[in-house]
Amino acid sequence: MAATLGLVETTLSLLRQPGVTHLAVATDHVIESFRNDLYPGYKSSEGVPAELLAQFPVAEEALAALGLVVWPMVEFEADDAIATAAARWRDDVEQVVIETPDKDFAQCVVGSRVVTHDRRKDRTYDEAGVWDRFGVAPESIPDYLALVGDKADGVPGLPGWGAKSAAAVLARYPHLEDIPTDAASWDVEVRNASGLVQTLVDRWDDVLLYRTLTTLRTDVPLAEDLSDLEWRGVRRDRFLALCDRLGFGAVRDRPHRWQE
Repeated sequence: MAATLGLVETTLSLLRQPGVTHLAVATDHVIESFRNDLYPGYKSSEGVPAELLAQFPVAEEALAALGLVVWPMVEFEADDAIATAAARWRDDVEQVVIETPDKDFAQCVVGSRVVTHDRRKDRTYDEAGVWDRFGVAPESIPDYLALVGDKADGVPGLPGWGAKSAAAVLARYPHLEDIPTDAASWDVEVRNASGLVQTLVDRWDDVLLYRTLTTLRTDVPLAEDLSDLEWRGVRRDRFLALCDRLGFGAVRDRPHRWQE
């Protein structure tokens, strides 16, 4: 249960940070989602160690014991639930912080109101940060990932399209449909522009599918209101019982706030 223990320790540390008021965690209760029906090569549970898969429901139980709202995703992915929450409540709070290093979430960034945060690097990405990291606007991230691919999710991208060429083109033409199919009309300097255009034309259906795969959904049916996400403390009885059952003595007394 090392992975679950690490998750508990990390979450308790996060809860001690100033400004943390409302929290929710989305999980891939089942790794496969609707995207696997669209593209067989999309990420799946194949190759994931059985002992790690067995910890998924335990991790969800632990997070709930910490007093967090948990969204276990089956049809959708965890990423979709988080994107939905960020879009739904971004105008109702001072700032939405998405705690993840995953580049997919750059598409959710809105100015400095919705940002992503990489805790390992202690780096926050607002809209300017997305431009600095990828060379494109947040709205172009799905197009960017469709072109360059996303190995973590099993999205191959298009041959010849690398990070530099995709960024240069999408900075000028934000979406795939905006890219002229005549390289001579491009007003950006990109190496082998004619070859890139030809690949884009020849693989048009593929790249549109890849963009669908890399576009996070914002229509996940989340039942909670914003008030439900307010963190009121760790659920003492549930948390202590879980620690005793799993042998998590090292974190048993770590919570700094208990629910009344």
